Amino acid sequence: MADLKAAFETAVANSKNLSERPDNQTMLKLYALYKQASTGDNADKKPGFTDMVGRAKWDAWNGFKGTSTDDAMQQYIDLVESLS
Repeated sequence: MADLKAAFETAVANSKNLSERPDNQTMLKLYALYKQASTGDNADKKPGFTDMVGRAKWDAWNGFKGTSTDDAMQQYIDLVESLS
Protein backbone atom coordinates (compact mmCIF):
# COMPACT_ATOMS: atom_id res chain seq x y z
CA MET A 1 0.00 0.00 0.00
CA ALA A 2 2.76 2.46 0.91
CA ASP A 3 4.61 1.62 -2.31
CA LEU A 4 1.46 2.20 -4.37
CA LYS A 5 0.81 5.55 -2.65
CA ALA A 6 4.43 6.64 -3.29
CA ALA A 7 4.20 5.55 -6.94
CA PHE A 8 0.90 7.44 -7.25
CA GLU A 9 2.43 10.62 -5.83
CA THR A 10 5.37 10.26 -8.24
CA ALA A 11 2.94 9.81 -11.14
CA VAL A 12 1.02 12.93 -10.07
CA ALA A 13 4.28 14.92 -10.11
CA ASN A 14 5.27 13.40 -13.47
CA SER A 15 1.86 14.24 -14.98
CA LYS A 16 2.69 17.92 -14.57
CA ASN A 17 5.90 17.53 -16.58
CA LEU A 18 4.74 15.63 -19.66
CA SER A 19 6.53 16.53 -22.90
CA GLU A 20 3.23 17.43 -24.58
CA ARG A 21 -0.28 18.13 -23.31
CA PRO A 22 -2.61 15.13 -23.69
CA ASP A 23 -5.90 15.48 -25.56
CA ASN A 24 -9.02 16.53 -23.65
CA GLN A 25 -10.37 12.98 -23.23
CA THR A 26 -7.08 11.86 -21.68
CA MET A 27 -7.02 14.92 -19.44
CA LEU A 28 -10.54 14.10 -18.24
CA LYS A 29 -9.48 10.50 -17.53
CA LEU A 30 -6.45 11.72 -15.57
CA TYR A 31 -8.70 14.07 -13.58
CA ALA A 32 -11.29 11.37 -12.91
CA LEU A 33 -8.74 8.77 -11.82
CA TYR A 34 -7.00 11.30 -9.58
CA LYS A 35 -10.28 12.27 -7.91
CA GLN A 36 -11.33 8.62 -7.50
CA ALA A 37 -7.94 7.71 -6.04
CA SER A 38 -7.74 10.69 -3.69
CA THR A 39 -11.39 11.27 -2.75
CA GLY A 40 -13.34 8.12 -3.60
CA ASP A 41 -16.77 7.95 -5.22
CA ASN A 42 -18.25 11.17 -6.53
CA ALA A 43 -20.80 12.51 -4.04
CA ASP A 44 -20.94 16.03 -5.51
CA LYS A 45 -24.11 17.40 -7.09
CA LYS A 46 -24.05 17.25 -10.90
CA PRO A 47 -23.28 20.72 -12.35
CA GLY A 48 -25.94 22.49 -14.36
CA PHE A 49 -26.27 22.22 -18.12
CA THR A 50 -24.54 25.57 -18.70
CA ASP A 51 -21.35 24.48 -16.86
CA MET A 52 -20.03 22.28 -19.66
CA VAL A 53 -16.50 21.87 -18.26
CA GLY A 54 -17.73 21.08 -14.74
CA ARG A 55 -20.28 18.65 -16.16
CA ALA A 56 -17.65 16.85 -18.28
CA LYS A 57 -15.39 16.52 -15.22
CA TRP A 58 -18.30 15.30 -13.08
CA ASP A 59 -19.32 12.72 -15.72
CA ALA A 60 -15.73 11.49 -16.10
CA TRP A 61 -15.27 11.09 -12.34
CA ASN A 62 -18.69 9.50 -11.91
CA GLY A 63 -17.70 6.94 -14.56
CA PHE A 64 -15.23 5.44 -12.08
CA LYS A 65 -17.83 5.06 -9.30
CA GLY A 66 -17.20 1.85 -7.39
CA THR A 67 -13.53 1.67 -8.42
CA SER A 68 -11.33 1.03 -5.39
CA THR A 69 -8.76 3.61 -4.34
CA ASP A 70 -5.90 1.20 -5.05
CA ASP A 71 -7.26 0.31 -8.49
CA ALA A 72 -7.75 3.99 -9.39
CA MET A 73 -4.19 4.76 -8.24
CA GLN A 74 -2.79 1.92 -10.37
CA GLN A 75 -4.79 3.00 -13.44
CA TYR A 76 -3.55 6.59 -12.96
CA ILE A 77 0.06 5.40 -12.67
CA ASP A 78 -0.30 3.24 -15.80
CA LEU A 79 -1.87 6.09 -17.79
CA VAL A 80 0.84 8.60 -16.83
CA GLU A 81 3.55 6.05 -17.70
CA SER A 82 1.95 5.46 -21.11
CA LEU A 83 2.03 9.23 -21.76
CA SER A 84 5.67 9.68 -20.73
